Amino acid sequence: MTDNPMPPCPECSGTFAYEMGALLVCPECGHEWPAASDESGEAAEQRVVKDAVGNVLADGDTVTVVKGLKVKGSPSGIKAGTKVRNIRLVDGVDGHDIDCKVEGFGPMQLKSSVVRKV
Repeated sequence: MTDNPMPPCPECSGTFAYEMGALLVCPECGHEWPAASDESGEAAEQRVVKDAVGNVLADGDTVTVVKGLKVKGSPSGIKAGTKVRNIRLVDGVDGHDIDCKVEGFGPMQLKSSVVRKV
């Protein structure tokens, strides 16, 4: 029988942690935490997402759309100058790395290259 190579849960010290994507999950208490990148226990380096003019974006930022965007299934698109509040950075598909809700359109993903931090 082999030892579990996973670290114990930081919440309950449970020894049955398992990997789920980039996270470690404890089935005993349900706590999730990022997997360590090396033996020192430091978390993996976060990627840096920059807007159209080079400002670094973070979760919760407010951004402005810098150019008009066509929206599939909508007769009108998102106009330049539209403010989008409380963004979330994600690893989206096809370069879409911002998850947000645009007023009048609902939830969608945007590319960081078409927004500017306010």
